[in-house]
Amino acid sequence: MKLKDIVSCLDAEALVVSSDGAPEKEFRFAFATDLMSDALAMIQDSPEDTLLISGLANVQTLRTAEMLDIDTIVFVRGKKLSDEILEMGRDSGLNLYATKCTMYEACGRLYAEGLSEIDE
Repeated sequence: MKLKDIVSCLDAEALVVSSDGAPEKEFRFAFATDLMSDALAMIQDSPEDTLLISGLANVQTLRTAEMLDIDTIVFVRGKKLSDEILEMGRDSGLNLYATKCTMYEACGRLYAEGLSEIDE
């Protein structure tokens, strides 16, 4: 599923877009969590094809994405990111989006559109 379709599906707002080609990037998987230890433990294969969905709007989420080579995060529940986090996202080359959807709703919408959960 292309990022531009994910953004449309979730009615998401672009907070930081670090790549001109980001909207055309294809994602095969999504992983949703507020526990970054779960992301580190579970996302083993194809992190570059994985969208991270979280309500944890702090530096740990960005650092986890960097460690896993994930370049796009969607923050749920209408979370507001601080200027420091936005700047860190830009400096790290991340694409950051926000949606008012709950995590449950965001996952349901993306699943209905054909985005898969990560392989275990």
